[in-house]
Parts: sequence; structure tokens; C-alpha cells
Amino acid sequence: MTRNKRLTIGEGKISGYLSIFLAIVCFGTTICAYFPEYLTTSDFRALYKPNYVRWALLGILALSFIFALTSFILSKKTKLGFFAVLIIATTILLGTGIPEYQEIDSKSITIGLDWLLLDILISAFIFIPIELFLPKRLEQTKFHEEWKTDLVYFIIGHLLIQVTGVLVQLPSVIAFSGIGLSGLHEWTQGIWFLPQLFLALLVSDLFQWTGHYFFHKLPFLWRFHAVHHSTKDIDWLAGSRTHFLDLIVVRAISFLPIYVFGFSISVFTTYIVIVSIQAVLAHSNTRINFGFLRYVFVTPQYHHWHHSDDPKAYDKNFAIHFPFIDMIFGTYYPMGKTWPESTGLGDVKFPKGFIRQFIFPFIKDPANSNEIENPSER
Repeated sequence: MTRNKRLTIGEGKISGYLSIFLAIVCFGTTICAYFPEYLTTSDFRALYKPNYVRWALLGILALSFIFALTSFILSKKTKLGFFAVLIIATTILLGTGIPEYQEIDSKSITIGLDWLLLDILISAFIFIPIELFLPKRLEQTKFHEEWKTDLVYFIIGHLLIQVTGVLVQLPSVIAFSGIGLSGLHEWTQGIWFLPQLFLALLVSDLFQWTGHYFFHKLPFLWRFHAVHHSTKDIDWLAGSRTHFLDLIVVRAISFLPIYVFGFSISVFTTYIVIVSIQAVLAHSNTRINFGFLRYVFVTPQYHHWHHSDDPKAYDKNFAIHFPFIDMIFGTYYPMGKTWPESTGLGDVKFPKGFIRQFIFPFIKDPANSNEIENPSER
């Protein structure tokens, strides 16, 4: 199959795609303003200041128009800038009807469209330039064969933030609520910020390592985790490709120590930010190796080896924060300055598309689709 050509600076396509992306973000934000009780996350509403949101929206619209104009100038052939201008005009038209002030009714279930738009905007702002100017795999285009599938995973995972949040916390609440943890919480919150943050990252990574390990070692669980390893084109968006069962179980295991220790709000918030950024960074297509820090924190090079289809790297580099955890448990891969030549499941046949990948683990073992790979050896 012919691979899509990597985008080149100066063709007008990069600016065109960016203009459409920013215009869609603004359009989605406008829709959120019309239906905030259904499309916004209740925990975030207090942070939204109408004047700041309005000026931020205008700024992004202006930037989208600049990119559209750049696309027109660089390439008169592409219609990307034209489509972006249509979305911008529609957004401005809709924006004129947004009420100045409105009471927001609390709904038991909401869709996190605001969280989706905010996270994809920040992630794209950070990682698209990194992958554009400092790519590891020069031949890998952003619009590879399965980028739409990865985008669907990203969208669904963010829209269902309320559902996943409840399911992730449920085991901890059932197991440990009402057993008198207030003393431990007070002790934990009395620790200075940085040591407390390190403790939060450490205990969550230890539990995450455990869950991750068993999803590799137990054949039935590997069926679901194989979805995450099925991509051959690792980038910042590919990290979202995780089966729903895998996502909930591993996150719930990682959340157990966070709930038990009862870290302070400031530490918990910082922990969430670090986890979110590092998880995306670890999958990004960038040749940055971070020097000596690659032995201190998990980096793209470290995690790409975890995704390698080379048998000698199977069941290695499980940690998501600290490589020394893998060193302690004997699952560290001595990567040096090398990178894996390729990633994925090797010759194992795996279905394409979100729906098929969701259903597949329940009805079939990936190992039976090809004799080359055994899930117990991953």
C-alpha cells in the first residue's frame, strides 16, 4: 500500500490544515456556549470567565484566518483556506446570537466537548511543531493510514470524560471509603509540595506498572492491550488508541494509591497535568532524546522501544514516569542511543477502525490471527 506523502513546509497545505483545525475549535467552542449544561464539564465551568473566553476565541479566529490567507498565498490550488474561511464565517454568525449571561443547569450526565477542544488545542500547539521540525521518522506523515482511527479514540475518550472519571474512581471508593483514611490524608498533605508530588508520581507509576505488566502477560488481557500496540505509526495522537476496558482498568489501578494517600489539591492537579503531557510526549514522533534525563524520566525513545516489534524488546519499558522502576523489576531495555526500526505487532493481522478494534478482543485472540506472535511473549 502506498503511504501518504509527508507534508512539506511552503506548499500551503500545513497552513491550510491548521486554519481548518483552529476554525473547528472555535466553532465547537461556540456550540458549547449555546448548550453549556450539556456540552461542558461541570468541574471546569468556574474557570471560564466570559470576557477571557471571548477574547481567546477572537484571537484563535484571527490566527485561523491568517493561516487561511497564508495557504491562499502559498498555493492557489488547495481549497483548504477556503473551507477554513467558511467555518470562520459560520462561527462568527453563530457567535452573534450567544447570550451575554445565562444560568447553567447542572445535569447528571454531560459530554466533555469543552475538555476535548481545550486538550486537543493545547496538545496540538505543543506537539505538532515538535513533530514537524524535529521528527524521528522523516517519512512518517501526520496523515498516515490510521490517523482517523486515532483521532476517533482521542475524541471519544475526551467526550466521555465524566463516565471514565466515575468508572476509574469507583473501585477505590468501594474498597476504601469509610475506613478512616483522614489521618493518612493529613500526614500526606503535610509533606512539602515537591516531595509530595514525587510520591504521587512514584506510587501511581508502581501501580500502573503492575497493571500494564499483567495486560502484557495474561493472554486474555493482552487481547485488549494489543489494540494500543497495533499502530505502526507512533505519534502524539496514537497514544490515545487504547481499548476502553484497558483504559478503565489500568487507570483505576493507578488511581488506587492516589485515593488512599489523599494528596493535596495542588499536587493532584499538577499530577494530572504531568501525566497528561508525559503520556502524549512518550508517543510523539520526535528525535529529541533529552540527554541524561532519558535515564531519569520516560521519554519518546524509551517508550517507542516498548512499542517495538523486535522480539528482544518485548515486555520491556512498562513505566510511564520513571525508568528506574523497570530497572528494579528487570524489565528495562538497555536502549543506549538507539531507536527501534519499526513498531507495531509485526506480522500479526489486526482489524482497522475503532468499532472493529473495540469488538475484536471480545471474540478473537490476536495470536490466532497469525502464528508469528504469542501474547504471552509480549
